[in-house]
Amino acid sequence: MIPFTKMHGIGNDCVVIDARVEPYALQEDQIRLIADRRRGVGCDQLVLIQPPQNERAVGFLRFYNSDGSEAEACGNATRCIVSRLMQEEDSDEIAVETVAGLLPGHVDERGLVAVDMGPAQLDWRDIPLSRGMDTLHLDLSAGPFQDPVAIAIGNPHCIFFVDDADAVDPAEHGPAIEHDPLFPQRTNVEFVAILDRSRVRMRVWERGAGITQACGSGACAVAVAAARRDLTERQVEVVLDGGSLFIDWRPDNHVVMSGPVAVSFTGELDEMASAA
Repeated sequence: MIPFTKMHGIGNDCVVIDARVEPYALQEDQIRLIADRRRGVGCDQLVLIQPPQNERAVGFLRFYNSDGSEAEACGNATRCIVSRLMQEEDSDEIAVETVAGLLPGHVDERGLVAVDMGPAQLDWRDIPLSRGMDTLHLDLSAGPFQDPVAIAIGNPHCIFFVDDADAVDPAEHGPAIEHDPLFPQRTNVEFVAILDRSRVRMRVWERGAGITQACGSGACAVAVAAARRDLTERQVEVVLDGGSLFIDWRPDNHVVMSGPVAVSFTGELDEMASAA
């Protein structure tokens, strides 16, 4: 039996397994079963908390999409786990590790959980793209959508600006864009409408997960893309299907994301994962 916690950040839900004391080996089919909303627990991402490698961190986070593939980052899941570990450490500020680097987290003045997601990656090599291109204006289109922005916030994102994000069905063009040859590691896809200089509306097709209520790293990428095109200021509220995230693209190029988190329930997995 393996204990787990189900958490979510504005509807972007994750199953969290603490593997710092007892390691677990998870195969892709086991992750898919755990993530299945009819046969398993149900989640957008599964997260393993492993022992930290950096002495400044309290845990190393491994993220897996609902299709079993591994992701470099997941902003909302990171905020969920930061919240849990801050309670464990009885502290309002901690740091966690991911393959994208060391991510500091804290409780902000509004009582929201904030995480420094690191610097925005703007060069085509770092996103990565399969060929050199202006990342502020990609030579890429899908149906009526064109002229997107590419940014990496731990993982790759492709952002389309539209008149009405609520009129977009991300499932119609998201899969084709996710798997476009321009993105050798696939990509998340965001459709964004500008509401004003401090507020945008976003819908998302997540790489390896499909349509989700929210995407934290995507909200960060959207804020950076909108500011780069001078459509918004560098501090912006991103309104997603599940609620709002607050993004600050700082002068040092680091992107800080703030928002609420919640524990849904706890439980135990039986014969879904095995000890490593």
